[in-house]
Amino acid sequence: MEATQTAAAPSFETVWAALQETDRIVKEVGELQKETARRQEETDRIIKEVGELQKETARRQEETAQQMKETDRMIKELNESQEETDRQIKDNNKRFGEFTNRFGEVVEYMIAPNLREKFREIGLNFPKANSGTRVKDYDNNIFFEIDVMLENGEKALLVEVKTKLTIEDVKAHIARIEKMRKYADLHGDKRAFLGAAAGVVMTDNVKEYALEQGLYVIEPSGETFNITPPNGPPKEW
Repeated sequence: MEATQTAAAPSFETVWAALQETDRIVKEVGELQKETARRQEETDRIIKEVGELQKETARRQEETAQQMKETDRMIKELNESQEETDRQIKDNNKRFGEFTNRFGEVVEYMIAPNLREKFREIGLNFPKANSGTRVKDYDNNIFFEIDVMLENGEKALLVEVKTKLTIEDVKAHIARIEKMRKYADLHGDKRAFLGAAAGVVMTDNVKEYALEQGLYVIEPSGETFNITPPNGPPKEW
């Protein structure tokens, strides 16, 4: 019969060491669980913030879309308003141009009959007055129109009539008189030519410019008009 051997019981030191190791592991597991819980809490917080941020982003995107829609509407209305304004300006310019042309014609016919008397008062006698004189010299390529022309045997006075006289109008009239001089020389007309500019409305600098160029200036005065002689002797072409 064989004898049975009994395992020796672990020593106190072995058991104590095992307990200490177990306690350490439990503590580490606990710390790990706490860290895991903390990280989970931080993750939940981040997820919540991301969710709030997504909501805020969506809200701002919606607001931006609404603002863009409103901006598009305003731009469309502005464009429509600008088109209407441009149309009205174009229509007003057309009407004003037609009015200016008709008014200029009326002024010509009102001034022409009285110009001879007014110039006679300042020492210039012109027995003849014509309105709307047109020169068309195709052979010499000379074309121009004179609103009013006063004439005598020695001189002729070319008058430009404008509703609103400008410096550019004065320059254009001087060029017109120069054309008249060239046309006259080509056709044996030896008369001297004078210039005058008439304006229902003109600024002081336009008036002064015309006078400095040797032109007479004609402007309204009550129910009639006044003639201002140029600065110094009137220019003759």
